[in-house]
Amino acid sequence: GSPITTEERRLRDKKHLDDITAARLPPLHHSPAKLLSIEESITIQIQQKEAYEEMQAKLAAQKLAERLNIKMLRFEPEGEASMQYREVRDED
Repeated sequence: GSPITTEERRLRDKKHLDDITAARLPPLHHSPAKLLSIEESITIQIQQKEAYEEMQAKLAAQKLAERLNIKMLRFEPEGEASMQYREVRDED
């Protein structure tokens, strides 16, 4: 046996995997991982925590509204509803 190159070995291993399974790795849609400084990491973690807490607050408000059977309607004090109650006067 002659020694095989790493490229040949990789192709042989790939062919062997093709024979064993039809499973494939999904294509890489995102860039590979990168190193961050501590400051960048902390900033991202704080932003994620704030977004998570905001989402939790909205969900809690929604669940509470559903439990109390509260309907949220749009309030337009200067809209059509206020026009219905105004008196009609003659300028004469």
